[in-house]
Formats: sequence, structure tokens, C-alpha cells
Amino acid sequence: MTGGRASSKSFSTALIQTAICIEEPQKILFTRYTMASAHLSIIPEFVEKIDLLNAGSLFHINKDEINNLSNGASIIFRGIKTSSGDQTANLKSLQGVSTWILDEGEELTDEATFDKIDLSIRTSGIQNRIIILMNSTTKEHFLYKRFFEDAGVQEGFNGIKGDVTYIHTTYLDNLENLDESFLKQVEQMRINNPEKYNHIMLGRWLNKSEGVIFTNWEVGEFDNSLPNVYGQDYGFSVDPSTLINTAIDKKKKIIYLDECLYKVGLTTSEIEIENKAIARNKLIIADSSEPRLIEELKRKGVNIKGAVKGAGSISGGIALMQDYKIIVTPRSVNLMRELNNYSWNDKKSGTPKDLFNHGLDAARYSVTYQNENVEFKRNKPIIFKSIRR
Repeated sequence: MTGGRASSKSFSTALIQTAICIEEPQKILFTRYTMASAHLSIIPEFVEKIDLLNAGSLFHINKDEINNLSNGASIIFRGIKTSSGDQTANLKSLQGVSTWILDEGEELTDEATFDKIDLSIRTSGIQNRIIILMNSTTKEHFLYKRFFEDAGVQEGFNGIKGDVTYIHTTYLDNLENLDESFLKQVEQMRINNPEKYNHIMLGRWLNKSEGVIFTNWEVGEFDNSLPNVYGQDYGFSVDPSTLINTAIDKKKKIIYLDECLYKVGLTTSEIEIENKAIARNKLIIADSSEPRLIEELKRKGVNIKGAVKGAGSISGGIALMQDYKIIVTPRSVNLMRELNNYSWNDKKSGTPKDLFNHGLDAARYSVTYQNENVEFKRNKPIIFKSIRR
């Protein structure tokens, strides 16, 4: 299942799987790449579907599992990887799983991990299913190469080829459930930023952009021995709110980036909870175009301050980051997508497109702050002297 934002992929899948658990003794494994608190983020969605089907008396629910007491069916919620390490071996050892749901499939970038779980879904005497829900990302993702490019299937296809059923939905299939203000915002995006509209709302797959701004990056582990500062950018109904952990090794000329938050629709209270849980009391440098939000978070005990902005701050921050090698953690899939597609609107004037930049803007706020503040200049200071054109 592919598609754009607000296309009802998650709602429909949760409803279908709940119905299956009522009718069949299925054992369903529901995964995301990371899932720290299923009882807070995922299970309530399934509880809603149980209530819609008036089936509350059939199920017992705990923090990471839903069980149908009448027929033995169950839905088990697991993260593929957590902060403590790779959980693939534990997932593979789950016995009797007949359906695997991979939610937010774009976050899983390791095909070998996919294969380990895929090949373990082999219960006899019952239909086995693999259900992948994903927002379209770049065509470099193994899921695109495997299920579209190699299979000769065009993006947006709805139908069956071989043993794969393809379902592609967009917000246009879900209009009756969407708020008028949201639709007005989407329409403005369609008019003012058609490239963003095609990707975010229509679910078009991206080619790696020509003339990307950052080519100086690779995937690797974060260096936790260095001082770190978080950067934050804000969105709501369409654009995500982000939180990026950054550290700079000035001697080796390396910037480390780790995507910690990249979510749409977060309220101020939810951003507060995420910031405190992720950054704890570490400093956050945030988008200063949201001064009231920053002040509210500060009053709630978040260690946060606004980024310094002004003429040349964007091009200057970009030039600073271009002077370093950038290491991006394996879980930072949205940052990788941005790095593959963040490109110039006018390179001569140093003006980037306002697209694929919500994580990178957050990183830029933090990196610029660390470069300009004395407490982070433990090695020989780096003085930014000119703006790269």
C-alpha cells in the first residue's frame, strides 16, 4: 500500500486486520522500524477499530498485544530496532505468525532484515500475508526497486501482478473525512509548490534530484563522545515537526546527524513531551519564526532557544555544512530523503528550494549555533569568512 498523506492507508489496514482477527485465528505481527511505546502510539488506533466493529467483548488488550479470547487470534506489536540494538532475531523466532504488517516501510532500508522476517512467515494451513504500508520515497529504496522497477510495475498502479496486490491511495480518495482547512492548505501547496504536492500528497516516487546541495554525506553511527545540541523545525497539518541531534568534530571536520523526531500534526503539548523524552535537558535550537511556541515550551521546562536568523543565514549555514563530511545515522531515513533531494532554486544567488528541508533546517540551526558559540569551540575555532556562491 503506497500513497500520499491523509490517504487512509493506516486506518484501512487496522480495520481490515481487526476484522480478520474476528473471523480467523490469525497471528499478526505488526512492526515499525522503531516502536518505543505501542500502547501510546499504535494500539489506540486498533482499539478504535474494535469499537467501530462493536467487538470490545472479544478482545483482551495489554501494552504490546491484542488477543481475541474467542478464537485465539492475536496482533503482536514490535519494533524491528530499538536503542538497545537489532531485534530481528527475536522477531524471526516468533512462532505461528501468518501475517506481517510492515508500517512506515520507507523507514526500513536494509533488505536483508526484510528478507529475514519475510521468509519466517510460513505457517501452514492458513493464508500467509505480508502487508507493506509506506509513503513513497526515492527510487533508490530497495522496496521500489524490488516491487516496482524489477517487477515492471508503474507507480500509482492499482491491481494484482504475480502474488502481489498493489493499492495506491491519495487524499482525493478520502475527501469526506478531511477537514476543510486542511484541504485549503493542500490546494495552496498544489498551486505554489507542485513538486512538493506531487510527492507529499499524491505519493509520487522521487528520482534523486539533479544538482543536490549536499553530496558530502554518508551513513554511519553517531559519535556520542562529542558535545551535542538538538535542532528543531516546526510544522503541523502537512509539514512535519522535527528534532535532529547534532555533534561536530572540528578536528576531523565531521558533522554527525541523528533524526530523532519527524512527525506531522503534533500539538505544542505533544512537542513538549517528545522534546523532554528525547533531548531531556539538552539544549534545543529552534526555528525562531515561531517565537510564541518557543516561549511556551521554555515555560514548560524545555531547554530551548531560537535560532539566529538574518540576511545570508541560510546560504551561510549551508556553506558551513558543505565544508564538513556529514555522517547520518541509519535510522535517519527522512534526513536521507532530504539530502537526496534538497537542491538549489538559484545556485548563483545561493537560494535553495523550500522543499525537502525540515530536518536539514533543524540541523542547520544547531550546527550554526555550535559553530558560533564559544563553549563548543574546544578545538581550534573555525571562523566563517565568506558565503559560498
